[in-house]
Amino acid sequence: MTERKIYTAEFKREAVRLAQQPDLGITRTARDLGISLSALNRWIKADQQEGEQAFPGRGRQHLTPEQEEIKRLRRDLKIVREERELLEGDELGRKPRNAQRSTPSAPRETGRCRCAFD
Repeated sequence: MTERKIYTAEFKREAVRLAQQPDLGITRTARDLGISLSALNRWIKADQQEGEQAFPGRGRQHLTPEQEEIKRLRRDLKIVREERELLEGDELGRKPRNAQRSTPSAPRETGRCRCAFD
């Protein structure tokens, strides 16, 4: 199986620009650059729909201020829920559901010795 290639935003923008040249066209540009026609078509579509924000790269998102606030609020809510769960566990004198043991448990004593001499 071949490894998936990663192209920079600059490469994608240049490929889109070349594909839009009347003397080159999409098919020839894809062939000359060694990329698939479907990938180039996706890049062209993304460029037309999103403009400068079309290729954010490596999972970085360009969010609107409202989307950034929602993301921040969800993160804060998750933290508050985890803190509440910890506090509820303390009040009831038991461990919260997702708490990790701080020390490994010791082996249980069975009262019998497992010696080789028995």
